[in-house]
Amino acid sequence: MSRYDRKLHGRVLPSSHSVGPQTRSGRAKRTMTVQQALEWAFRTECAQLELPEPPDPERQHRQGYGFGLEHVLMQRAALGCQIDGGRYKKDSYTHEDAEVIAATVAGMPDDIGGKRMAIRVAELARAGLTPDWMPGAVPRCVPVEIKRNRYGDHATTVVVGTERVLSRGKWRTVEVRACPVTYSPYPEQIEAARRDYQAWRRALGWVRDGLKVGGMLREVKVMEGMPRARPWGA
Repeated sequence: MSRYDRKLHGRVLPSSHSVGPQTRSGRAKRTMTVQQALEWAFRTECAQLELPEPPDPERQHRQGYGFGLEHVLMQRAALGCQIDGGRYKKDSYTHEDAEVIAATVAGMPDDIGGKRMAIRVAELARAGLTPDWMPGAVPRCVPVEIKRNRYGDHATTVVVGTERVLSRGKWRTVEVRACPVTYSPYPEQIEAARRDYQAWRRALGWVRDGLKVGGMLREVKVMEGMPRARPWGA
């Protein structure tokens, strides 16, 4: 994980979010980017990611059909007020907007990455990190192995053949040695890390659009700002 691109899109603390439209109670909404909203939900509010379980016909037959968190939140929004009591104690209350954000992440479709990407988005937000896109990484040719002695570091060599040479009037057989090299990091490693970053950013875009279209956030307004598309090209 890398904190490098924190310099590219500085994080704003909840207390300093810009002022947006007012809530029903008259308080100004807190305006955040989708990354800030995710970190607020999972890191500050400690929202839990409740992923849907795979369908089990036998279990459904025995227990009936339950309702997911998304359904509960939709019903709460339709009701137009917050219900007292429930799953949280007073000293461990999770803001309802954080629950909406977590529920949105949990519903990530397969073409965006599905459950695996939802878990990754939540874990990175909880840690306050972005995917490590290997800033500054350039493939370099380096010895496969280095040996160290009192004279310093030396590349390990291996025998790759023999040669007959004339030395002091006599023919002798000598070893031909070479230093095995490799490229580190591999170009494929860098490409994979940056594809992973772009997939994560695409998932954030989906979450941002879902939150804006859903219109279920009461005290948070998600704005258009996104992490840079290709920070390694800066």
